[in-house]
Amino acid sequence: MNTIAETRTKSLLYLEDVSVSFDGFKAINSLSLVVEPGELRAIIGPNGAGKTTMMDIITGKTRPDTGRVIFEDTIDLTKKDEADIAQLGIGRKFQKPTVFESHTVWDNLELALNRSRTVFGTLFYTLSADDEARIEEILETIRMTHRKNEYAANLSHGQKQWLEIGMLLAQEPKLLLVDEPVAGMTDAETSETALLLKEIAKTRSVVVVEHDMGFIRDLGVKVTCLAEGSVLAEGSIDFVSNDPKVIENYLGR
Repeated sequence: MNTIAETRTKSLLYLEDVSVSFDGFKAINSLSLVVEPGELRAIIGPNGAGKTTMMDIITGKTRPDTGRVIFEDTIDLTKKDEADIAQLGIGRKFQKPTVFESHTVWDNLELALNRSRTVFGTLFYTLSADDEARIEEILETIRMTHRKNEYAANLSHGQKQWLEIGMLLAQEPKLLLVDEPVAGMTDAETSETALLLKEIAKTRSVVVVEHDMGFIRDLGVKVTCLAEGSVLAEGSIDFVSNDPKVIENYLGR
């Protein structure tokens, strides 16, 4: 039998015929999806379409009943736990930002950078010049250089979202899963977030789940619309939003 690596071009993440049921309800139903290295992908769909469950399966929080979830062509994520999957280079940002409010922006990034060390090791660790340069680089990416010495508690909702994205970047993920990043943001912050994610996607793959169609249009990337746990349509935002099935299942609601 051919291996997946032989039968496919290189992919970063490959879901093949994945299904999972909860109490008889099929949350994910024969879902197949491919994310390429260095790709920014948007996922849309109505509530209950399976978007969060899909993220849970990729990160090891939920085990699928059937199907394969392959990372970097050879690693079967269904055989790994959440900690292993995070170590492999898959970072996830949930909808609500979780930052250390009583610490500065810089300290939040430093703590994230040191996460691979033991608590004891972190206490006595002195930042290297490389570490400091990396934190400065992340601050620039997340538009927070001018706020680096401020407490995270004083940031706007949008800035907290950016800080948390920065904290994930500090762990050098190969794949970043971002759940509804612009919910509750101002229009200016929403536009800035589109630019920020496009910048991040130059060096890693990013999958964004979002309801804000203006934001999805700003991203200008391939869109996958899920409904009832499987792919309803895939392509450019114009292609997907003109699909009669998408209009009926999602946009028309």
